[in-house]
Amino acid sequence: MPGLRAPSDYSQEPPRHPALLVNSKEPFNAEPHRSALVSSYVTPVEFFYKRNHGPVPVVDDIDKYSVSIRGLIEHPKELYMKDILKLPKYAIAATLQCAGNRRTAMSKTRKVRGVGWDIGAIGNVLKQINSGGRHVEFVSIDRCKEENGGPYKSSIPLSQATNPEADVLLAYEMNGETLNRDHGYPLRVIVPGVIGARSVKWLDSINIIAEECQGFFTKKDYKMFPPSVNWDNIDWSTRRPQMDFPVQSAICSLDDVINVKPGKINIKGYAVSGGGRGIERVDVSIDGGKTWVEASKSQKAGIPYISDDESSDKWAWVLFEAEADVPETTEIVAKAVDIAGNVQPENVEVIWNLRGILNTSWHRVNVQTGHSNL
Repeated sequence: MPGLRAPSDYSQEPPRHPALLVNSKEPFNAEPHRSALVSSYVTPVEFFYKRNHGPVPVVDDIDKYSVSIRGLIEHPKELYMKDILKLPKYAIAATLQCAGNRRTAMSKTRKVRGVGWDIGAIGNVLKQINSGGRHVEFVSIDRCKEENGGPYKSSIPLSQATNPEADVLLAYEMNGETLNRDHGYPLRVIVPGVIGARSVKWLDSINIIAEECQGFFTKKDYKMFPPSVNWDNIDWSTRRPQMDFPVQSAICSLDDVINVKPGKINIKGYAVSGGGRGIERVDVSIDGGKTWVEASKSQKAGIPYISDDESSDKWAWVLFEAEADVPETTEIVAKAVDIAGNVQPENVEVIWNLRGILNTSWHRVNVQTGHSNL
């Protein structure tokens, strides 16, 4: 494509923050330390998780870059950035989440395939947007081995893309600044409330199609199978592509195993649900799930969070906080409930799947107490 190209190697990668936890160097996949996630409601760009399937594309000439719109439409067209920038501009807050978030914990139960993500493959972004779209296949300029060197691509249903309440968008800014290369510069799709695999980066074309995308990441990946399915008996055609992500929460102020002094500690984390479903409550336990207290929830400073109120960001996470007295070694647990009454499952075994996606089981941290020698 004139103006935007996909490198054949990793010699032109962008700079990244040294504090990121790298899960894969080539292609580059990384996440922030969990404590960075609850430092602010809007995730700083440098700490937003990076998910790539190949070398990051390079813009040589932004004036020559364009997105083609074709397929089942009467008049195919090319949209240049100057055209896109003239369209109405909107700002929303939304949470993006990789379908493999918390895959590492699932792999401890039984081995799964995929990049090992802890709890940081999620980020809340204030995006500046220019336009929405119809049910389409979104095709990237980048090249990936899963497509045999072809472009990454995915699609969403017509009903979702044409619904103004669904906020399917084309984004060229993030947190009020121009997108950086890792996050899709110069243009990407944002599909709020849906796994990140559908929010295609480095957009090359938008194809209006009669059926779902036939690409690898729609047909043979990011599908939810039961624990009984393995790599010997899998039939990809029996499951639909995953769209909405289930209700999720994670403790971010404490590592999975941490030593603390006996006494009061603050427990902070995030909770989010797909499909625009708000968080009704977050429960926290300091005795492994025997008894529970409800955590406080917040989004924007100075505005009380109400799960189904117009003042709340329906596509975004909530941050939760609870104070607890921890006199001895114990297991601290968090679970969230969304406005539809969906609740996280108690253990990972019941939702284990061979691709390790959508680990939404109760999040647990082991707290070990000990007295200081001082």
